[in-house]
Amino acid sequence: MRLRQKVIVLAIAPLIVALCAIALFVRQQATGLAALQRATIQRAYLASKEAELRHYVALATQSIGHLVRSGRSDPAALEEAKRILGALSFGDDGYFFVYDMHGRSLMHPRQPELVGTDMWDWVDAAGVPTIQRLIERARAGGGFHRYTWVKPSTDRPAPKLGYVVPVADWGWMMGTGIYLDDVESALAQVDAQQSRNIEETLLWIAGLAILASVAVAGGGLVLNLRELRVADAKLKVLAQRVVESQEQERARLSRDLHDGISQALVSVKLQLEAGIIRLGGDAAQQAAARDGLERTVEQVKSVLGEVRRISHDLRPALLDDLGLAPALEHLAGEFGRHSGTPVHFRREGVLDGLPEMAGTVLFRIAQEALTNAERHAGAQRIDMSLVRRGRCLELGIADDGVGFDADSVAVHPQRGIGLRNMMERMEAIGGTLAIDSSPQGTRVVASIDLKEQQ
Repeated sequence: MRLRQKVIVLAIAPLIVALCAIALFVRQQATGLAALQRATIQRAYLASKEAELRHYVALATQSIGHLVRSGRSDPAALEEAKRILGALSFGDDGYFFVYDMHGRSLMHPRQPELVGTDMWDWVDAAGVPTIQRLIERARAGGGFHRYTWVKPSTDRPAPKLGYVVPVADWGWMMGTGIYLDDVESALAQVDAQQSRNIEETLLWIAGLAILASVAVAGGGLVLNLRELRVADAKLKVLAQRVVESQEQERARLSRDLHDGISQALVSVKLQLEAGIIRLGGDAAQQAAARDGLERTVEQVKSVLGEVRRISHDLRPALLDDLGLAPALEHLAGEFGRHSGTPVHFRREGVLDGLPEMAGTVLFRIAQEALTNAERHAGAQRIDMSLVRRGRCLELGIADDGVGFDADSVAVHPQRGIGLRNMMERMEAIGGTLAIDSSPQGTRVVASIDLKEQQ
């Protein structure tokens, strides 16, 4: 995976993770709020049903109150009370029932077949003894009890909320109830609506996540294309500069070979030919031939020195064998002897075991800076230092020459190629190059973070 693709992935991944975390948090909060809302609605429904049941039972109690207060407990009075309660109803499934305190059904208008039946041990679908619980509430002075009972309009078991009170004078438990299936239906609708709301919210978040990811990916793609075009343009310029640098190096090598070695070798050839001719002459000519051959040997030594100098400029063996510091020290000495301008070299810090690429780049920087000082500065003195402080390696070259305008030279199409080469070499290894030039002299400082070179 390329770096730009990794950057895009690293940009999208936190966004997706954040949106997923938001979605989970929203879902959790929405689920909690839905449960709270359901409980609130359920409590409100039950509270209204309980108030309704109390009202109905109060009306039923009033309807038979004159009989209870009369003090009569004969069968005629009891039958009259049952008739009155049996005639009372509300809604499609609202009715009143009467049991004695032993669980025997005394009146049931919707299920008359239960009248006279001992229902003390009857249980609902959950195994709860229904009549026993209702009688317990009545003996406690009245109360509510939820249970399951057959709904008359559907002839199916349904949840029911019952409310009973005692008729103490007659040993009765009288009560009524409201079926809660409509409450359950309403709560189910609330749950369904809440689920739809949660799903819609999550879909919106997912849509936003997709749009954001597409936007980031699209922006990254556009940036990649733009950066690719810029990189291609820079690569073309760099390739052109590399070719120019190679041609300049070839031209310099050609001049060195032609102006120095080639002419010296021609002179050596002529002197050898003249010496061969003189060796066939008399004693004086043979002595002159010996003197000429001795001068030729000195010229050959000079040619060998020039060959070593050119070879050293191309790739010094000291850089590979002994390291950067000895190579720079040797370069300073050779440059001083060749140009006549003394170069004072100073080293500081632990300079062993430096990265090979860093050493090569700094050596080329030093070569280029010294060449520029020789050609353009007219300097009388050059100071060169190699200093290591911690993980920072710094090469400095300072001269007392005439200086130059670094900004204008760096952007000139025909000039400043050496400066651009130095800058590009440092950029390639993540280093920095600083140039400070004035009429009092020029200082070039190349800095490298050795930790980044490992």
